[in-house]
Amino acid sequence: MIQLRRLREETLRRVPEPWRRAPVEVRDLPPGLALLAASLVPSFHHYGTLLGRVPDRSFDALAVVAVALQTLPLAVRRRWPAACLALVCLGFALDQIRGYHTVAGTGLSLALLSAGCHLEWRRHTVGLVLSAAYVPMAYEVHRRGTDASVAEFVSFYLVLVLVWGIGTWLRSVRAAEADRRRRVAEESRAAERTRIARELHDVVTHHVTAMVVQAEAARYLTAAPDRLDETLTAVSDTGRRAITDLRHLLDLLNPDHSGGVRAPSVGRIRTLVEETRQAGQPVEFTEEGTPPESTGSAELVAYRVVQEALTNALKYAHGSRTSVDVRHGGREITVEVGTDGSGTDTASPGGSGRGLDGLRERVGVLGGDFSAGRRAGGGFHVRARIPAGKPS
Repeated sequence: MIQLRRLREETLRRVPEPWRRAPVEVRDLPPGLALLAASLVPSFHHYGTLLGRVPDRSFDALAVVAVALQTLPLAVRRRWPAACLALVCLGFALDQIRGYHTVAGTGLSLALLSAGCHLEWRRHTVGLVLSAAYVPMAYEVHRRGTDASVAEFVSFYLVLVLVWGIGTWLRSVRAAEADRRRRVAEESRAAERTRIARELHDVVTHHVTAMVVQAEAARYLTAAPDRLDETLTAVSDTGRRAITDLRHLLDLLNPDHSGGVRAPSVGRIRTLVEETRQAGQPVEFTEEGTPPESTGSAELVAYRVVQEALTNALKYAHGSRTSVDVRHGGREITVEVGTDGSGTDTASPGGSGRGLDGLRERVGVLGGDFSAGRRAGGGFHVRARIPAGKPS
């Protein structure tokens, strides 16, 4: 099935674009015209299918009708397969009973193949009707022929059944391919929705949490105008960053958007740490090693790990000492974020678990390791080892 699909795609790439855009009747007409032309060439007379050994008859007006019926309907073999097959069978019967034996008889195989492949309704009924119609035709050909055995007619019928079966098999292959593409499209849409949902969770949760913490702190700074102004400025800056990130995510939902996902660099973790410090969280940041030239999706995942961990620290361990450690190896990035649990709220920072579960899945997709849990002496610790250098 895969080889057939590749062959078809390769063939389509070689076909000129105007021809591919032409109506299906125009694209299906050439085989019929070729058989029509060959059948009218005198040197090709009586070189077609010989069923029942009916004596050859010279061409006349009915011969032209038989040829036309067996060739011209092939132009609609995909649009109206049942009508095409009926007309071709009528022409074939006339061809055999009259003894013309034209090469146009090949059109019967094409019509059968197309009907088996493209007939959408009552295929079994059509097959039974054609089988029933074959009996009187075979009888008439046998009556007019000479030394024709029943086995010859049965063999020819089995060949027709085989061609019909090949058409139905091609139909099943086409249906399976359409189903596969539908599933791929659905999985792609689901993956895209999941990715955007994660990005929204990471962006909205972090920025809004920082704004809430900063706003809560501002309530107690009315006696210190300078610090109050500084805190309100931090709230405004955080809100602007949230709007910018949300606008970018919403752009991704626009069908006309051609840009990819903007991956925050590991260097932006410093900015993230500063934002968290402005929200009143004491954060110690250390960075070791040199980032590799190509980190692929590792940069984004490392950034999101720190972002989620700092968001949880603000929510569940506000005011407690927090450490962020980023280490660059030759082929990986290791991120560790921990709190000492001495803040105003030492509840478990798992929340609904959606953020941590999403990070665990992201790190796992890249082949890394992720762990998150409470420390023995209190607080919380998050660690991620993220392989770098893979394409995003």
